[in-house]
Amino acid sequence: MHQASARHHSAARTGVWFVGARGSVASTATMGLAAIADGQAAPTGCVTAREPFASADLPAFADLVVGGHDISSVTMTKRAECLVESGMIPPRLLAATHDALERADAEARPGYDPHAAEQNLSQQAAAERLAADITSFQERHALARVVVVDLSSTEPPVVPVPEHDDVDALLLALADPARAVLPASSVSAYAAVLAGAAYAAFTPSAGMGLPALTQLARERGIPVAGQDGKTGQTWLRTVLAPAFAARGLKVLSWSGTNLLGGGDGATLADPEAVRSKLASKNRGLTALTGSDTTPLHIDNVPDLGDIKVAWDHVHVEGFLGSRLTLQTTWSAHDSMLAAPLVLDLARLLALAHAAGLSGPVPELGFFFKDPWGSDVHDAAAQVGALEGWVRRTSARVRR
Repeated sequence: MHQASARHHSAARTGVWFVGARGSVASTATMGLAAIADGQAAPTGCVTAREPFASADLPAFADLVVGGHDISSVTMTKRAECLVESGMIPPRLLAATHDALERADAEARPGYDPHAAEQNLSQQAAAERLAADITSFQERHALARVVVVDLSSTEPPVVPVPEHDDVDALLLALADPARAVLPASSVSAYAAVLAGAAYAAFTPSAGMGLPALTQLARERGIPVAGQDGKTGQTWLRTVLAPAFAARGLKVLSWSGTNLLGGGDGATLADPEAVRSKLASKNRGLTALTGSDTTPLHIDNVPDLGDIKVAWDHVHVEGFLGSRLTLQTTWSAHDSMLAAPLVLDLARLLALAHAAGLSGPVPELGFFFKDPWGSDVHDAAAQVGALEGWVRRTSARVRR
């Protein structure tokens, strides 16, 4: 029933605007969306395909239209071909979704590159250009709304400046061509605000997370969610850590290692960029266990491509000082883990936008390692909060 009911409740189409539209995750999400909408694949792995989401006022998969920004010239189709060659995507799905990939790629526009010629413009002018692309996309396809999802490469941690905390000071600084007060991810986030589009940060980059931008989104009625998608290892950690606490067991240490290749592996080989990822991955675990002994390493292994391998070693104190050890190994195509969650976020933020919500939506913290507006990291508690939220918000839209 879920496709038909969703279409009835939300007949108007919704745009999904990917920042990093030609990357592996966006290309996988676009392929998956086309396959689901056309009946070529089931929405396995999509949280919103089950109840209570299936009966909620979410846009149907078939009513999602893809566009985006990217600084890469590699097309979505070429990216998808590479994913097929790696063994991640069945060849039949590439054939079935080829036209959809071509249509989506035709909607891709040049992203913000602070190292290109555009650096001679003010960041205000750059954001206005990006916002105009989003607005044009919405008007061209007669979309009720657009949801921007940042899937771009991880940036180094932002160096705070006073303008990050004050809206008026930030707007003044953005108009100065001689200054660059925002990282690229935050320029894209600001563009979403200017375009009136809902926004999700699926990366650990700053994005909308700067206080002034969060406040601006709240003032302008823009719902936002983030930060850093919780796809595999961190999700499993937030399932297991509360179980130890529930049994009264004390976690002494929780060590982890990630092995990955592809674009993410290359990006995170940069010691500055990896700092953002390590911080977001560890924050929830530290909060759940109360232990500050949670060393984590991320290593680039190019031959793994899109496959991510995550290993954890958990050392626990039990009754009368006894010791318990748990080891887990997680291996999966990273884009396959992320893509369904990206589609979920697009549908749920469309509902939030339709309901008139603004600022961070804490109940969407289920999808993130470092959730905005929430200090809850327990996966089970997050599921309950999300299900309650979708029922309430859907009822609000129906009134």
